[in-house]
Amino acid sequence: QLQVVESGGGLVQFGGSRILSCSISGATFKYYIIGWFRQAPGKEREGVACISSNDDTTNYSDSVKGRFTISTDNAKNTVYLQMNSLKPEDTAVYYCAADVKWWDDDPKRYIWPGLIAGRYNYWGQGTQVTVSA
Repeated sequence: QLQVVESGGGLVQFGGSRILSCSISGATFKYYIIGWFRQAPGKEREGVACISSNDDTTNYSDSVKGRFTISTDNAKNTVYLQMNSLKPEDTAVYYCAADVKWWDDDPKRYIWPGLIAGRYNYWGQGTQVTVSA
C-alpha cells in the first residue's frame, strides 16, 4: 500500500523560512507527480506547487511564486518545499499529495494534474505551518 508522509511544519516568524518534506513509499511505480496543497481556517484547499519526478516540470500558484521552491530527490523518493519570506497568510495545514504513474498505465492516458486537488490519488496527513504576525 502506497504511503505519503509529510513533515517539517512548525511555528515560523514573519519573513522566515521553512522546509517541508514529503516521502512516498510502499509500492513500485514508474514515476509520480507530487503536489503541495494548503488549507487555512475557514478557507478552501488551494494548490501551492507541484513537480514531476520524471522530467522536473513544476507549477506554482501566483501567491507563492518567487518565494517557494519545489524540488525532488528521486533517489530518496522525497519532495521538498522550500518556503521563504513567509507571511501570516501562509499559515495553513499543508498537505502532500501524489499522482502515481504505474508501470501498467497507458501513457496515452496521462494527464498533467497541475494544482487540481482531484487529480491526486494519495494524500498525506498534513503538517501545520504557522507564521507569526
